[in-house]
Amino acid sequence: MLRLTGFTALPLLSLITPLLLLPVASSLVGGYGISSVISGQAIGTFAATVLLWGWNVDGPVAIARAANARERGEIYLSSVRTRLLLMIIVLPAAALTATVVAVPEFATEAAAMCLAVALAGLSPAWFCIGAGQPKLLAVFDTLPRFIATLLAAPLLLLTHQFWVYTMLTAAMMVLSLVVFHRKYSSGGQWLPINLRATLDELGSQAKTAGISLAGNAYASTPAPIATATTAPVASGSLASADTLYRFGLFTVVALGNTFQGWTIEHGATNQRVRHITAILAHAGLGVLGAAILTVAGPFVSGVLFAGKAQASTELCAYYGLSFAFLSASTPFIRNILIPAGLQSLVLRWTLVSAVLGVAAMVAAGMAGSATGIALGMALSEAVLFVALLIPGLKHLKQERILDHAAD
Repeated sequence: MLRLTGFTALPLLSLITPLLLLPVASSLVGGYGISSVISGQAIGTFAATVLLWGWNVDGPVAIARAANARERGEIYLSSVRTRLLLMIIVLPAAALTATVVAVPEFATEAAAMCLAVALAGLSPAWFCIGAGQPKLLAVFDTLPRFIATLLAAPLLLLTHQFWVYTMLTAAMMVLSLVVFHRKYSSGGQWLPINLRATLDELGSQAKTAGISLAGNAYASTPAPIATATTAPVASGSLASADTLYRFGLFTVVALGNTFQGWTIEHGATNQRVRHITAILAHAGLGVLGAAILTVAGPFVSGVLFAGKAQASTELCAYYGLSFAFLSASTPFIRNILIPAGLQSLVLRWTLVSAVLGVAAMVAAGMAGSATGIALGMALSEAVLFVALLIPGLKHLKQERILDHAAD
């Protein structure tokens, strides 16, 4: 219960914090530019996923299974080396992409938002999750971002410059990482001096990283596709629904963080019961979240974006479907299939769902249909859930047999 409270309350605080910026951003760029800013945010989210590589999936498992603090420190240092190397390529490429996708008048704002969001890929949150310590998550992830946002909101109103948010986020992130490094990996090598060894470390997580990247490929593309292919009013409406959806995903992440370490930690008893509890909790969250997004989404989006952009009920319903399927598939991926070494299976079906979803979204965008783009994303999540449900349940059944044999 302590983990559930900590890993739920803290991400929800992270959820509330960016809400402070939405009315500010809307007042600065208006309805015509809001889709560009949200596109930058989506591209930044994908860039953060690239920086995380496979650490957000493999990392908590490795930390949870580590025998002592020294092993945990070595795991963290390995993650820092790989992420610093990736950062050299990822951050410039992400900023450039956001600039190209955005409406020309708001290219700078899109790039600044992209970089601010991308820096989340350097966070040690996955370490805190694997260690099962919500306090660490608060101190080294949630609190720095909260402070950066609180400081940025009034400064954005004064300066009308989005790079202020990027600079404050970067400063708080660097400070947090320096303190974390000194406490949990002091004296270790964090610079990627041995390039070949660092590349080998990246290669060892290629499958897991592929799962994250493929999944985020279709999850991060609706807003950029809509911005590039549909009218500003339609893309702004989709962008507002997309933003609400991403805020809602914090609840899925919070619940996933709570159950991942608990279901697979070393010496866990009644492991099958723990898995079933996680599956039921995620299914319930998915249904509840879909209903709330569909019913309340249009009104809430109008308030958050200061009347500059409002999501339609149809858009919110399709995003609600995406939320339900994504939440339901999370425990199968994070708690059962990945820890069981079935990364290839998950990667294969994630790629299939990504190809189908992105193709459907591009086709809908070319036809000028924002609702079709949202439906394409829901299709991706549905395909992935159905494809992983059977092998996930099969493996869970095998665990039950093993538990009985052990008894």
